[in-house]
Amino acid sequence: MFNPNQKSNPNSPRGPQRGGPRRMMPKRVSEFKDRVLEVRRVTRVVAGGKRFSFRATVVAGDMKGRVGIGTAKGLDFSAAVQKATRQAEKGMVRINLKDGRTVPYELNAKYDAARVRIKPAKAGHGLIAGGSLRVVLELVGIKDVSAKIVGTTKNKIANAQAGIKALQSITLTQ
Repeated sequence: MFNPNQKSNPNSPRGPQRGGPRRMMPKRVSEFKDRVLEVRRVTRVVAGGKRFSFRATVVAGDMKGRVGIGTAKGLDFSAAVQKATRQAEKGMVRINLKDGRTVPYELNAKYDAARVRIKPAKAGHGLIAGGSLRVVLELVGIKDVSAKIVGTTKNKIANAQAGIKALQSITLTQ
């Protein structure tokens, strides 16, 4: 119902509204690139029925030797991805690369049920890897490597964590 005493918002297609003008949040500018690894809809049973939320897993990296993985829940897709991205940026780890493009020697790592193997390659060979391990290696900035997920699990989070664990095990002697 129209109330002539109420102030109207000329920009609103629905007429008068409470709460004042909406303010847009400034978009964060990040030095990191991020990729969404997985989004799942999760359900919680409550007295009135079921509550749905989203769990997002994001890998973030600067393509120069830093990478992080974050997992977070939100009521909608974008909220979950934003939270996971913030968590990934907080939990960054530094990786020592050989010539800024490959690993210095063969790496093997295990995280939960996931196992990965990463082998160095000559310049120009390219990044040969699959699944979530490829995403991690790309965002670290590795360009020439052959890698394989050796374990039997298909869990993307565990495979990505195994890749990060393998890269953290690099020790460069100068």
